Amino acid sequence: MIKIYTDAATKGNPGPSGIGFVLVGENLYQQIAIPLEGIYSNHEAEFIALVKGLTYLVDHKMNKELLQIFSDSKIVVSALEKNYVKNETFKPHLQQLKLLLNYFEMYLIEWIPDAKNKGADNLARQALRKALLDSDSPKA
Repeated sequence: MIKIYTDAATKGNPGPSGIGFVLVGENLYQQIAIPLEGIYSNHEAEFIALVKGLTYLVDHKMNKELLQIFSDSKIVVSALEKNYVKNETFKPHLQQLKLLLNYFEMYLIEWIPDAKNKGADNLARQALRKALLDSDSPKA
């Protein structure tokens, strides 16, 4: 079984964002922080965090095991459980998630409180700091 914990951090809402995910499994512990380019709401960044995490698992051929997904985003968890989002901005992200989840034989998704998602939260905050630094630096 592989566990993935995802989170996003945004300065302003919308604003610059960073995402983080932690992968845990047998002989597996990886932490990944990714600054996002562009401006996102925190909810949209939460969707992107899970999309990027699942893409990473598929790209690294880690999709042959049971997947347990943990997120502190009620909107993301609810969207996957109900297969529905009201907000038009989130619809393409839900579609992407559904396509990516087809690569997994079985998955479970669970909402967890912020306090149980500190690893992914710290990574998302690191990525946000990098995104803010990148947005402040002059472009060549």
